[in-house]
Amino acid sequence: MEVGPIRHLIVVLGDQLDPQSAAFDDIDAAQDLIWMAESADEASQVWSVKPRIAMFFAAMRQFAQGLESCGYRLCYRRIDAPESNEPLDVALANSVRRLSPEAVVYVEPGEWRLRAALREAVRQGGCVVDQREDRHFLCSQAEFAAHTAGRKQLRMEYFYREMRRRHRVLLAADGGPEGGAWNHDASNRKSFGRKGPPAKTEPRAFAPDALTQSALRDVERHFADRPGELAAFDWPVTRSEALLALRDFIEQRLALFGDYQDAMWTDEPWLYHSRLSAALNLKLLNPLEVIAAAEQAYRAGSAPLAAVEGFVRQILGWREYVRGVYWQSMPGYLERNALGATALLPEFFWSGETDMQCLRQTLQQTLRLGYAHHIQRLMVTGLFCLLLGVDPRRVHEWYLAVYVDAVEWVELPNTLGMSQYADGGVMASKPYVASGRYIQRMSNYCSSCRYDPAQSSGERACPYTTLYWDFLLRHESELRSNQRMTMQLRNLDRLDAQARNAIEARSAVLRARWTASAPLKTPLKTPLKSKFS
Repeated sequence: MEVGPIRHLIVVLGDQLDPQSAAFDDIDAAQDLIWMAESADEASQVWSVKPRIAMFFAAMRQFAQGLESCGYRLCYRRIDAPESNEPLDVALANSVRRLSPEAVVYVEPGEWRLRAALREAVRQGGCVVDQREDRHFLCSQAEFAAHTAGRKQLRMEYFYREMRRRHRVLLAADGGPEGGAWNHDASNRKSFGRKGPPAKTEPRAFAPDALTQSALRDVERHFADRPGELAAFDWPVTRSEALLALRDFIEQRLALFGDYQDAMWTDEPWLYHSRLSAALNLKLLNPLEVIAAAEQAYRAGSAPLAAVEGFVRQILGWREYVRGVYWQSMPGYLERNALGATALLPEFFWSGETDMQCLRQTLQQTLRLGYAHHIQRLMVTGLFCLLLGVDPRRVHEWYLAVYVDAVEWVELPNTLGMSQYADGGVMASKPYVASGRYIQRMSNYCSSCRYDPAQSSGERACPYTTLYWDFLLRHESELRSNQRMTMQLRNLDRLDAQARNAIEARSAVLRARWTASAPLKTPLKTPLKSKFS
């Protein structure tokens, strides 16, 4: 495109779709140019599935259209542009050289790799860098560093209480926690029982308009070899849609979210969950407005405190906490592997073709929708990888590839730390390990599965149960020093030599069956491509 002299080239990344972004603070429509690019290379840093790519491209196109309608000039490169295969940093450097702006302005990226790459790209283009703080978040990196200073151990609970006080969320008149307790998690662990979920309302769906349909077509054309489906794509991809999705959750599902946030049920992907994480992570929603809407529902008597507190904790506590851990721990965090796990990711993670009902449900849902709720991620897919001993780097790259809400700052600590315990206890005070009985208690998956969660060895033994005991046996010595593992290790001590031998023998069979071959055959050099490799 031909443009006149440019004061600021304003770079907007795919997860920075916020009209209130600091990048626009002093924008001048006559002098500045906004730069956005759909990148095949970014979609291949990990082998991203179709729903995830489509989520970014559709939301980016909608945001760009909104900027143009406000009179701003854009340099927007679609995926079908001849140069779309260029790495994002190379494309930016070339644009900087061609356009010769006085300065390149952008908000700090949400990924360590991109932060370094963009700065270097602007330098190579011979221009001044103006990197600005991301105001979307409620705790700056400096504030998180102040919180962690002098602490031998980090715990989200203390951070969360600090954030509640700072932002005056769910506080009583005396400044203490509403209801007399900071955490109502004990009230939020119910299962559905035999009758299944109570009457519920499906989340509001958003039929793709012409612009979003164009993005879906382009994803199908340019990423035809990727897993995933787009027929069911109905995510909110604009701010107005995201606000409607927020209202729908608050009015229709928040009241039961707390009770059943950990429960799972066959062919029920959404249940009482918000479906807002992607909109939040792309910056279509501001976390404070989401928190305020939930608190207002409690104040109005339309949602119980336990449900509202549990939801608020996910956003004000956990979401901000994992971002703080990410930036404080990178780049070395990516390489952590405290348990020495080295197994390959089983190939069925890319197809969902497995005879384990819980995994089949979660994996096929994930590939179809780009979504699974937090317990499906932590205690089905994540637990399986942890027990099997999959290389945590491989697990991280799979999670980053398959979920529409996955951005590295939030996904990496949750996966590598919380799920896989690869950071040795930074994110979680113990490995989150359980046998198949946990899944049996929290879902109906086991009722239609060929495996028995009560058995630990033999052909009918649930692989989760077998691998659970094998995990404790393999890591017994290092887990003895963790007080939170005392009860589980006492149960391990009750196993006689014959039971231990049978578990180890069955585990060896399972491990050989699932990790003996490459994770997936694809046209790419590796199915989990990364510049860190």
